[in-house]
Amino acid sequence: MKFSVSSNELNKGLSAVIGAVPSKATLPILETILFESEDGKLKLTATDLEISIIEYINADIEEEGAVAIPARRLLETLRQLPNIPVFFVVDDRKNINFRTDKGTYKLVGDDADEFPEVPTLDDGTTISTTADLMHNAIHKTLFAVSSDDLRPAMMGVYFQIGTDESKFVATDGHRLVKYTNRDITADNDVNFIVPDKALSLIQKTIEGDNCDLTVTEDHARFKSGSTIVITRLINEQYPNYDSVIPRDNDKFLTINKEQILSTVKRVSIFSSTTTRQIRLQLGSDKLTIRAEDLDMSSEAKETIECEYSNDEMEIGFNAKYLGDVLSNIDDDEVTFEFSSPNRAGIVKPSEENENEDILMLVMPVMLNSYA
Repeated sequence: MKFSVSSNELNKGLSAVIGAVPSKATLPILETILFESEDGKLKLTATDLEISIIEYINADIEEEGAVAIPARRLLETLRQLPNIPVFFVVDDRKNINFRTDKGTYKLVGDDADEFPEVPTLDDGTTISTTADLMHNAIHKTLFAVSSDDLRPAMMGVYFQIGTDESKFVATDGHRLVKYTNRDITADNDVNFIVPDKALSLIQKTIEGDNCDLTVTEDHARFKSGSTIVITRLINEQYPNYDSVIPRDNDKFLTINKEQILSTVKRVSIFSSTTTRQIRLQLGSDKLTIRAEDLDMSSEAKETIECEYSNDEMEIGFNAKYLGDVLSNIDDDEVTFEFSSPNRAGIVKPSEENENEDILMLVMPVMLNSYA
């Protein structure tokens, strides 16, 4: 195999696929990136057996072929080079010699036949959307995914692609996000769970205008521009999230998002480092947020203006979970919906975009008793 390529172009391609190279591989071949010539381009493939990333880059292919090259050593070398041509020659024994006008380098690669086969998903269901819409759906939900190995179904985002609208759901048991988008649709309903690591890599690598999502029983493929991300799905039953969303809320509070978010962050500094508990006291057109750490004899209280005209109520939340939810609301104002201190609070933007809705839910915490 013989080819030449711009160091910037190759560096960009390697950086796109390196996320699928495991830091501690069970098989040495997984520490390599597969280089293949295909239709006049250089095809780079990396996999950890759960997630695979493919990137196509422009190159001058003099002799076609394929070889698996040690990933990190090659990438670290290229990162130190300016934008100059790099010439590669691979012999029959998989010795890789590459040179620039700065010097020459040698690596020993592996046979391409030893590289794990990547699923093609030729017989899957394809949903055509845009990279921006997909990024938005991931961004609005990924933060609420669970990291609990004992609940594997919740370690990803639940995609419910429908014929009229699609829903994207994430929960860790303490908070829940349901994002609905009416611009993402399919010919038939399809539901699946995408692992959080794959979604993080998609956010980093998928660019371009169009994004084609292809789904089979076990895998999903996200394809945009020159990049393809293929991931194994989480084959578990997603919990019935609708059952935990309160439907009979009668208390509504509207408030400036930045004001309440900064107040929560300041007051929570004085909360218990163990529980992170803060309490919200709802009163007539005012909200008082308090925290106390008995062990450190510290406390804080702030009162801010809001729109609220119902009965007074006090409810407790974990400050981190409430802060995370508020940080992921795009509107300048947020509306809270409550029913009672022991039921989940719902947080929404005060104004929704025409083709999307977002509902965030935070579970309350049991309040300690102090005056």
